[in-house]
Amino acid sequence: MKANESPALQGRVVEDEVQLTLLELCQASGAPRERIMTWVSEGMLEPVGDRPPDWRFTGVSLRRTRLACRLEQDLELNPPGVALALDLMDEIMALRAELRRSGFR
Repeated sequence: MKANESPALQGRVVEDEVQLTLLELCQASGAPRERIMTWVSEGMLEPVGDRPPDWRFTGVSLRRTRLACRLEQDLELNPPGVALALDLMDEIMALRAELRRSGFR
């Protein structure tokens, strides 16, 4: 490698590979089971599996659950308010990513 070249970085997105059960998600996030069940019914979390015992959540779900807990506690939002805030935050992140791809900062 030449002195002015940067080494290539390799990595994996671990969030996509993590698989958590409902109990594990509750333990990792500190959210009660009933709250997670509500967030699934509101569409904020999308587990794989047909029934709660079969549900598997990704690392993205863990991140969203922790954020949902903070929004609920800090801003005293109800489940539809948390869902709206998460959707808006997702949209902001997507727009920022698009700006970066377009060369804007």
